[in-house]
Amino acid sequence: MKITWIGHSCFKIEKDGFTVITDPYEDDNVPGYLPLREEANLVLCSHDHGDHNARDLVTVIDGKENPFTIDYIDTYHDEVQGAKRGPSRIYTLDDGENRIAHMGDIGCDLTLEQMDKLRDLDAMLIPVGGFFTIDGPQAAGLVKELNPRIAIPMHFRDSEKGFGYPDTATIDDFVKEAGDVYISSSSELETTEPQPAQVIVLTPTGI
Repeated sequence: MKITWIGHSCFKIEKDGFTVITDPYEDDNVPGYLPLREEANLVLCSHDHGDHNARDLVTVIDGKENPFTIDYIDTYHDEVQGAKRGPSRIYTLDDGENRIAHMGDIGCDLTLEQMDKLRDLDAMLIPVGGFFTIDGPQAAGLVKELNPRIAIPMHFRDSEKGFGYPDTATIDDFVKEAGDVYISSSSELETTEPQPAQVIVLTPTGI
């Protein structure tokens, strides 16, 4: 399974010629990112905010057999059961060899039952920027608790590269708490290949 970070919370996930795009962002919505134009067989959106729901910017292609078993867990975009920002959804994709989770804009604690469903992941795509989601230390704590083989941070600000909302934090607090971190110059990784660290910080393609 190949995972490519396009930017913000948008990823391209590929297996056997089948492509899934997660959480595409609208034009001029997230500072620092170029307009998004992709093709995919399936689009998954964790919720209906403009930085996650631009389905119309992805050209959907039919005709490929879906190799993924897809499940979801409903969560909240904030710590008060969605009263501030509404619901969000975690998607899991399983190709029979690897299982990954896109954590959406999770802003709340998970229940014990939800955490049990997220154990033994091969990859977790997790927001770390705070303000709109859980923050860096919270995300690092969740990674330590659930112990995925690979964790890929998303939804944060990078002042040097010039992307991300001003109100979201940089990745620094997450990295301090996460421990085993590798900063990659690549935008993609193969889940079947050995990785240099548990946490892999990718470089987005969309800048």
